[in-house]
Amino acid sequence: MLHNVEKCARHLVVSERSNFRHSKSKHHQHVQAHHYNYKVSILIPECGVIPPGVTAVCRNLGEYYLVKQLPLHQMLEPEFINTFVKKGSLYVLSYNTRIDQDNCISILPTGKLILSVDKDTYEELGLEGQPSMYSHKATVRYNITVSIRDATFVPGTKRYNRVMWALKEKKPLRFDFLMKWHSSGGQETNLVSYFKEYECKVYNPMVSTRILEDIDSPVLLSKELKGKDSESCSSQEFLDWLGAIFSNIGCNNQADNFLSTYCCPWPSTVLDKACLYTISGFILPEEINQILDQLRLYFEEPKLAQWVSMTVHGFADSPVSWGESEHGYLKGGENLYSFVLFSNQDYWLHMAVGAHSACPP
Repeated sequence: MLHNVEKCARHLVVSERSNFRHSKSKHHQHVQAHHYNYKVSILIPECGVIPPGVTAVCRNLGEYYLVKQLPLHQMLEPEFINTFVKKGSLYVLSYNTRIDQDNCISILPTGKLILSVDKDTYEELGLEGQPSMYSHKATVRYNITVSIRDATFVPGTKRYNRVMWALKEKKPLRFDFLMKWHSSGGQETNLVSYFKEYECKVYNPMVSTRILEDIDSPVLLSKELKGKDSESCSSQEFLDWLGAIFSNIGCNNQADNFLSTYCCPWPSTVLDKACLYTISGFILPEEINQILDQLRLYFEEPKLAQWVSMTVHGFADSPVSWGESEHGYLKGGENLYSFVLFSNQDYWLHMAVGAHSACPP
């Protein structure tokens, strides 16, 4: 397995090469650890339609919910914890909160409640936390972590009573929350019925398809992550090109193009067509792993394409990026990853964050 790290003042990119069949491949783990995702973009060269297996998975992506003005302490009630937190995987993220200015909340599928709060809120709550890694010279933000799945986090214990008092009486906090629950099976309860006293909107992920024609595309060799002189492009060059494609930026550096002077890296080839398929919403890692597995099956039959790509964008204002790693905004709040899947089951994985985020795993 080959790793490559590139760093500048604005971003950090970790790249690795492996094979899906390799016993030590961690592709599923990398996906599973990136909790909060709002967009998945799939690019398939020399193709006019998305494979049926991928569209079938995307049609079955679960509903997600937006619960308006919900008091935070409601999700610490024993009934909620026992019904949703301890059974299955619960994903919760405060909505329309800015990680560099507002109080932001998340509940991880591991049962960790994370509060990223400003200094005033931290002092009013009186709960133990840690200064943000990305504060200025004077600490202006703090992170508080509460393990609400722990067997000891129950009414009557000192820790539980302290947290509930802080959030219910001392400093009540209300937010609009995005929620999605991946049930461990058998449960019929849903979040809408539980929060029936609050305004709760139900959404389904949105999908769109765009067919690209006659586009310049980098030449890739699966074994050459860093590229090979006059034979193939590097993973970083490909990632830049992919960003241009997603942004609908021309890659020809034409004289009459005053918006961009970008051109496709060399060596390149011309694709007659390519299919760009985008899913937007609140998309769980479990669902993304299903999409990834379906894309792996694409090359079971011979194809003109030598590769396909899947890029996943995380929420810019999430308190975490991978696992429990703190995430900040700085200039753009970037936290994303991109797979390039090759016909021989090799893959490249790029994981990128802004400067105010911990290095991806």
